[in-house]
Amino acid sequence: MSQIPVKTDPFRVAMAIDTVADRAADSVAEQLSLMGDGGSIGFVYVTDKLAPAMSDIVQRLILRTGIKDWIGTVGYGVFAGRMAAYDKPAVAAMIGSWPTDFYQLFDCIPSEDWKLAPDGALAKAIVHVDPRNRQSDALLRSLSATSGAYLFGGVTASRGAQFDQVAGLITDGGASGLLLAPEIPMAIGITQGCSPIGPARTITAARDNLIIEIDGESPLHALLNDLYQAGISDLRTLSNSLHAGLLVANSDTGDYLVRNLTGIDAERGVIEIAEQVENGQRILFCQRDRASAETDLTRMAKQLRGRVDQVRGALYVSCIARGPNLFESANAEIRLLQDALGDVPLVGFYANGEIARDRIYGYTGVLALF
Repeated sequence: MSQIPVKTDPFRVAMAIDTVADRAADSVAEQLSLMGDGGSIGFVYVTDKLAPAMSDIVQRLILRTGIKDWIGTVGYGVFAGRMAAYDKPAVAAMIGSWPTDFYQLFDCIPSEDWKLAPDGALAKAIVHVDPRNRQSDALLRSLSATSGAYLFGGVTASRGAQFDQVAGLITDGGASGLLLAPEIPMAIGITQGCSPIGPARTITAARDNLIIEIDGESPLHALLNDLYQAGISDLRTLSNSLHAGLLVANSDTGDYLVRNLTGIDAERGVIEIAEQVENGQRILFCQRDRASAETDLTRMAKQLRGRVDQVRGALYVSCIARGPNLFESANAEIRLLQDALGDVPLVGFYANGEIARDRIYGYTGVLALF
C-alpha cells in the first residue's frame, strides 16, 4: 500500500429542515446532485426529532445518490456548510470520494486482520458511540489499541428511545464508524470552550468522585484562592459556568477533560465532580462562557487550517451544551467556525460527548479537516 496521501475532489454538503423525513432526505439528495455526481462515501446526521426515520432516510439517500457506504448518527442538532439546525427536524449530509481500499466501515471492535495502518503509521477512525453503553470508555480504548488509530467523533444524542448509528447498516448499542488508512490525510483539533481561572494542581487525596485534598490542602480553599486571584469574590456570579478540568496525561497541547462540579462540602472543604478521580491526577478550575468559547473556537480553527494545504472536507462535532446554549445561536457557532476556516465543505452534529484520541470529552468541539 502506497504511503502517498490520497488526493480527491472537494466534498459536497447539503441540509434540509422538514417535519417529513422522506421529503427532507429527497431535498438533501437533490441539493447534492446539483453540485455534481460520483463519490464513494457519505456522511449523514439526523436530529433526534427525525430519529425514528433514520433507516428510511439512509435508504432514500442510497437510492437517490447511488452511494452505498454511509456513516452517521443522531444529535440534538446538525449542520452543513454555514447552516445549523438545533432542536428542529433536520437532515445534514456530505458526500466525498476516497478509494475504497483506503477505508473500512465497522460496527463493533475491529479485528487485527483488517488493520489498515502498517507498523509506525497512524490511521484515523471516525467513531460514533451509543451513550447507553456503560463500557464506552473501555470500548474506545480497545478500539484505538486494536486498530492503531487516532479516534475522532461523538456520542449519539437523543431525547427519544432511538440512538441509531449508521455504518453501512443501521446499528446501535456500541461503537461504529469508519477506519481510514494513513494515506487519507486528516488534521484534528479540539476547542475547550473554557478558560482556566487558576494554575494546574495535583490531587493528593481522592475517593471515587470526591476530591479530598489538592496539593496537600483543602480543595475548596484552593478553589477560593484561584477565584480571589482572578478577581472573582462571589461564587453565585458564576452560576453553572464553573467546572473542573482534568489534564490529559501525555498531552503536549494542554488538553483537559471538563467535568461538572456536582457538590461542595463547605464544612470539610471537599469537592465532588462528575468523574472518577485518583491521587496524582492533575486538575485545574475553569470557567465556561461565550467570550472564552468564541475566542478558543476561532484560535483552534485558524491554527488547524494553517496545517492543511487544501481542505476537501471537514467534520465538526460540538457538545449539546454549546450551540444556542453557549453562543448566540447554533448558526452563530458554525458561522464563526467557517469564518475562521474560510468556508469549507463541512458537516456534523451536536453530541452527548466529543471523541478525540481515545477519550470522551465534554463541553468541547472537535474538528477534522481532510
